[in-house]
Amino acid sequence: QVQLVESGGGLVQAGGSLRLSCAASGRTFDSSAMGWFRQAPGKEREFVAAISGSGVSTNYADSVRGRFTISRDNAKNTVYLQMNNLKPEDTAVFYCAARTRPYLSNRPTEYGYWGQGTEVTVSS
Repeated sequence: QVQLVESGGGLVQAGGSLRLSCAASGRTFDSSAMGWFRQAPGKEREFVAAISGSGVSTNYADSVRGRFTISRDNAKNTVYLQMNNLKPEDTAVFYCAARTRPYLSNRPTEYGYWGQGTEVTVSS
């Protein structure tokens, strides 16, 4: 069993930055690839970024590449999402997710554990 707790969401103006954190417990952290997904009102959950268990490999959605950075600190069992140059269209609930394998994926169905979500609102 894995527990994931996100934090760091909030209200920010367009062009601003936020850093989301996701603290994990209950499983050997470095054997789990981690992902960030988001769901805007009235839309389906979508992939944002993922990182392999070792942290060597990362992947991003085209819409956030160059603005967002995913990273992890395996000593702290925490994964981060640094979000810069935020846009109103980034407004969503952001979810942290964990796989039971160390290889990253952009498919939400391949993640077995999910956090409760943290809300990000970007005003224009």
